[in-house]
Amino acid sequence: MTHGMSETARRLLAGEARALLTRLDRVQPFAVRETMLPAAAPSPAAQIGIERTLLAGRRELRGRVHGYLAWLDGPGARTAPAEMQRRFTALRWRFNDVLGQFDLFQQTVTQRSEHETGLWLSGLDVVAADALALPDGPLFEPPPVVCYLDRGPGAAIRRARTRLPGGGPSPVAIVRVPRERMVGGYGLSSSLCHEVGHQGAALLGLVPSLQTELRARAAGRDGRLPPPWALFSRWMPEIVADFWAIGKLGVTATMGLMGVVSLPHPFVFRVDPLDTHPFPWIRVHLGTVIGESLHPDPQWRALGELWSALYPPAGLGAEPRALLAALTAAAPELAALLVSHRPPGRPDLTLGRLFRPAERSPGRLLALYEAGRRRPELLDRAAPTLALAALGQARAAGLVSPEAESRRVEALLRGWALRSTLATTAACARRSAPAVRPAIPRKSVPVGGGLLRSLPEEESWAHH
Repeated sequence: MTHGMSETARRLLAGEARALLTRLDRVQPFAVRETMLPAAAPSPAAQIGIERTLLAGRRELRGRVHGYLAWLDGPGARTAPAEMQRRFTALRWRFNDVLGQFDLFQQTVTQRSEHETGLWLSGLDVVAADALALPDGPLFEPPPVVCYLDRGPGAAIRRARTRLPGGGPSPVAIVRVPRERMVGGYGLSSSLCHEVGHQGAALLGLVPSLQTELRARAAGRDGRLPPPWALFSRWMPEIVADFWAIGKLGVTATMGLMGVVSLPHPFVFRVDPLDTHPFPWIRVHLGTVIGESLHPDPQWRALGELWSALYPPAGLGAEPRALLAALTAAAPELAALLVSHRPPGRPDLTLGRLFRPAERSPGRLLALYEAGRRRPELLDRAAPTLALAALGQARAAGLVSPEAESRRVEALLRGWALRSTLATTAACARRSAPAVRPAIPRKSVPVGGGLLRSLPEEESWAHH
């Protein structure tokens, strides 16, 4: 291998590495490149977490590229071209991985520049935060939640603290909301609370602890679970998320689920042995049984009968009918297990206590809706999931039309977005208020939905 060939390869790959730096220079903080209404911006905690994660990634990449260039100019100058190429390929692979994080977060931020969409998403962030909150004190530190829209019929979540494409934990939980759910009403709130339920269940460690209790209750002497309970164990991640949504929204959650899983008849009864989702028919049935166990009311039986009328099991073969009978027979015991389960490390607390507040009973929800008709501010000031549960309960009772429900949900989302913005601004003002004498105002430049200010690193990003 001639020295001339190595020099040619060195110049070529050095140019490619410097080209990576030009691409990296174009990746700027969202706060200096995205425009949005202040009320549409993510929460300060979400902005700080996202920007710090991306800043760390950019620093790492810049260091790797400069390190590669220094190696090319030093000990690598006389190595074989194949070794130069091998190292550059690994560098570029890592470069694309880290830039994938920017693309991931960009979806959650860019859409907030759309006037109406941005306000809806900011309002959904507020709903998600309320869905993650629990009444019995801080059982965990809730991460920031940001929402964005995408195609497809189903919602999804990338949980906080899970691994990002380029490595490292995600600083926020990211909920993907299907655009077709943005018609308002119980479909939207049901999908959102279900996905937030995945995050809450992970923070509490509910899935493994429930699977352990389920096995202790149902396993035979040989340690094996009967078919219904083996399926319940495999489906536990989705069952817990549905339980969380029903606890927050009541019948609104199950009616929203019905809209998601209303598929052609064969798909509603199809059992996929590898899927962690219960097949649609039994999933809705489990929702009615869980709802009955949390807030007993004739509406749950009526909803189950309606579902069976929409998708009658008649016509199934003998084996599917037998499985369906076994699952429905075991469903009440599963619901009782869920309600009585104690989260890990909290022997004094049951899920029933967390998700069975009296204010979420059907009667109380209807009373709140009726009071809100006379005094709209009552719904405006209620906890977001409680207000949405009341609207959904009224819709289920035939007291409000889909059109009126959608308009009311939109107004609520806009109001929550605005009030959260004002509350954040007031909190920032209190934190920066002088203790003894007025401070000289520091220069600030309003950019997008935040303020880029000359503050210490811990406060570098402020909301509005």
